[in-house]
Amino acid sequence: MIKFRTRLLFALITLIFAVLIGLGLLLGQLYKSYYLNAFDERLKKETGMISSYIEDEGGILALKSGTIHTFSKVLNARVTIVDISGVIIYDSKPLKDASSYDEHQSVIRSMIKKDAAGHHLIEAEDGYDLHYYWRPIDQSGADEGFVLLSTKMTEINKAYQQIWWILIISLGFAFIVILLLGTRIMNRYTKPIEAATNTAIELAKGNYRARTYEDQIDETGMLSASINILARNLQEMRKSQEMHQDRLAALIENMGSGLILIDKKGYISLINRPYKELFRVHDAEYTNKLYYEVIQHQEVTSIIEELFMTEQKVRKQIFIPLSHGRQHFEIYGVPIIGTNDVWKGILLVFHDISELKKLEQVRKDFVANVSHELKTPITSIKGFSETLLDGAMEDKEALEAFLNIILQESDRLQSLIQDLLDLSKMEQLGFHLSIQQYNLKTTLEEVLAILNKKADEKEIKLQFEADRESILIEGDADRLKQVFLNLVSNAISYTPNGGQVFLRISESAAKIFVEVKDTGIGMEESEVPRIFERFYRVDKARSRNSGGTGLGLAIVKHIVEAHKGNISVTSEVGKGTTFLIELNKRFHDE
Repeated sequence: MIKFRTRLLFALITLIFAVLIGLGLLLGQLYKSYYLNAFDERLKKETGMISSYIEDEGGILALKSGTIHTFSKVLNARVTIVDISGVIIYDSKPLKDASSYDEHQSVIRSMIKKDAAGHHLIEAEDGYDLHYYWRPIDQSGADEGFVLLSTKMTEINKAYQQIWWILIISLGFAFIVILLLGTRIMNRYTKPIEAATNTAIELAKGNYRARTYEDQIDETGMLSASINILARNLQEMRKSQEMHQDRLAALIENMGSGLILIDKKGYISLINRPYKELFRVHDAEYTNKLYYEVIQHQEVTSIIEELFMTEQKVRKQIFIPLSHGRQHFEIYGVPIIGTNDVWKGILLVFHDISELKKLEQVRKDFVANVSHELKTPITSIKGFSETLLDGAMEDKEALEAFLNIILQESDRLQSLIQDLLDLSKMEQLGFHLSIQQYNLKTTLEEVLAILNKKADEKEIKLQFEADRESILIEGDADRLKQVFLNLVSNAISYTPNGGQVFLRISESAAKIFVEVKDTGIGMEESEVPRIFERFYRVDKARSRNSGGTGLGLAIVKHIVEAHKGNISVTSEVGKGTTFLIELNKRFHDE
């Protein structure tokens, strides 16, 4: 693209060139006209002078040939004297390259026939012009003849050429001066304009850091200053817009709830990251697609259709079966209304309330289970107490049996309450562990010694394996002992007579692994995730008969997690269950 300065300079040069050429032509013509008029007047006067001289000397007959040559030499012109009929009487020596005598006489006769006095211009064959001037010679009141002066235009042409050279040199010098001054002036005013134009182009491209120079205080300087102010304002607006956009994007992508935006035509405009993670979809599958073509869940499409029809806010809790599990959602939908009540679309927010539903169910189960667990011993105690008060106290054997039952139920009730208190303490933030370094192998041996009698009663064989004699760990010895007592006791309780229980301890560079494995009844795969819930029992009759409260595994999980460890379970129906506990050798208090 041709620069503005180049185009302006070209226009200025063209204008100056045209003006100077026109001025040169005008001056040339004026000089030429003036010179020719002056030349004509001179020749007329010279012709009249010669004519008067001849008349004063007595006419043509009294004129001498030498006089004619003198006139010709002085005037630098050809002097010819002819009679009234045009016959040449006297003629000065012909000028160089003059026409022949006959041609000269023929021209003279043709001219004097037209007019008694005058001048005429004749173009010669060899490329130059001849000027003829004649005047009658009056003698005694009558025309005796004519005096003619003829001269070539060579001198006039030379003078004309000189005039043109003077004009060309003068106008050329003027052209150079004007061009230099014009270029300097043009640069002074076009450079700021070009700089402002380039800056405006950069701003149009989105480069809001572009700036132009502000080195003048005139109109161009004001233009540059205005461009820079505009650039700074646009840069600030861009920064503010990017900041708001980043905040909005961060909010949308990290809000913790799924979000979907649908325009007024039903096309999906936006889905955020939580929505994609919840429903395991990608942008390409949803963006710019009609909602009813990509959303497969009828409950969701029904809410969208209700929003489109009623244009009112909607809040509903729905249950959606997903491929990776069933999820409970609270969907909040709002219509998007712009200025002047223009309908722009709808917005849906998906709050995952699965954990809340699960906690609500756990709470219900906990209340029901606690009520049930407390009701049984209280009912037994109340029933036997009433029986004793009704007269059974008189029977010593019945009294002793009933009191033993009341004592057992009281112990069971006390154990249940104590487990609940322990579990409540563990769930509190202020739960304290007495951390010390000790030999975990010794603790496991003590656990086996305590439960050996219980295993012998069911003819269950206890096996213990350890990689080393001393396996040191930092932890709460009493709490960890409670964990292994609970696990081994459960293994014995849920293993049929004649079974086996394996206890194995191993270590790595930073961790200790304890495995408790039995050959018991096992459990279904669906029951495995729930065994750490409060009061959950795989075999309720066996658990209750064994005196369990249903809180043991919940306590075990809390103690292990308090030690920054991990517990996992694998089980198979009829073959047994394996608990794997992973503990850190060094306790890291966060």
